[in-house]
Amino acid sequence: MKLIDVKQTGVSNTPHNVDIRKIYDENSAQAVHITLKAGESLKPHITPVDVFFYILEGTPEVRVGDETKTVWKDVLVESPKNIIHCLSNNSEHQARILVVKAPRPTTQTKLL
Repeated sequence: MKLIDVKQTGVSNTPHNVDIRKIYDENSAQAVHITLKAGESLKPHITPVDVFFYILEGTPEVRVGDETKTVWKDVLVESPKNIIHCLSNNSEHQARILVVKAPRPTTQTKLL
C-alpha cells in the first residue's frame, strides 16, 4: 500500500502561483490538491481531458465554460475536456480542492 501525505508533497511550480501539489500521477489519471488563500485564484485555462473538482474545504467559485457558481464542502463539479475553467477564492477563508484529470493529460493545458 502506498500512502501519500499531501503536506509532505512539494508545491508544484505553475503559472498560477498558488499552492498546487501533485498527489497522484499515473497514465489513468492525475490528482492534484489545491489550496487557495483568501483572494487567490487560478488563471482561466483549458484542459485537454475531463476534470472534476471536489471541494474539501471553503466556498470557492468554480467557472466552467460561461457559468460560474460558488460551491461548498463535499460538492463535486464536472468540467468536460476542452472547456475553459478556473477556481477563485473570493471568501475570507481558505479553500482546498481536489482536482482529478482522467486520463492524465499528454498535452499541455492552455492558459488564457
